[in-house]
Amino acid sequence: MLPMSMEKINFSGGEPFLHNNGEFLGKMVQYCKRELKLPSVSIVSNGSRITEKWFKSYGEDLDILAVSCDSFDEDTNRLIGRGQGKKNHIENLHKVRMWCKDYKVAFKINSVINRFNIEEDMIEEISSLDPVRWKVFQCLLIEGENAGEEALRHAETFLISDEDFQRFLDRHKGIKCLVPESNEKMRDSYLILDEYMRFLDCTQGRKDPSKSILDVGVENAITFSGFDEKMFFKRGGKYKWSKADMQLEW
Repeated sequence: MLPMSMEKINFSGGEPFLHNNGEFLGKMVQYCKRELKLPSVSIVSNGSRITEKWFKSYGEDLDILAVSCDSFDEDTNRLIGRGQGKKNHIENLHKVRMWCKDYKVAFKINSVINRFNIEEDMIEEISSLDPVRWKVFQCLLIEGENAGEEALRHAETFLISDEDFQRFLDRHKGIKCLVPESNEKMRDSYLILDEYMRFLDCTQGRKDPSKSILDVGVENAITFSGFDEKMFFKRGGKYKWSKADMQLEW
């Protein structure tokens, strides 16, 4: 990927901290920053398995940590499927946010807006947490992932209209770090690699894999990615993504 001017890698899942308590993930973060010298290395997590010990070992090499938080009401989180058992998701979110500040990692929040949180006012909580970016996604159906007979979970009842999504955005328009992504903006504007190093094409409403880049190379495989470069830039996909360039006050 480096010969094709790769600048950023993001690890997401599933939950990337599950395997070996995040140790393998940490080694990949170190490799991407120290050996590959990528300008930006980021992670998306639900925050449940992150420890301060991990930050002490690997925080130096991580540019951005995004934590998924769809609601600031614990009952709503459990209803959505974001419950963390005996842990309080919101308390844990604040703890991770503090560690990000202590270990100089840019903090980001991802929220999926759906039928169960559409009426929520998150202004006070987001302002308090003060992320560098608040990505607000409209709930999207992907065949085989969260819709259809072979899906492990079903999100059909979570869907909201474009008008409802816009209402939520209008309610929170005063938050400067808000970055909205409708279904149209999100579906084809990401380059996604699965665990077999195959690009996943979402243009047909499902994740159709290419051949692995290990077998056919990046240039061949990427032609089957369905990537919409224009939409990538339109949704604000290119931004200051290296913490060295953000000039944050830690």
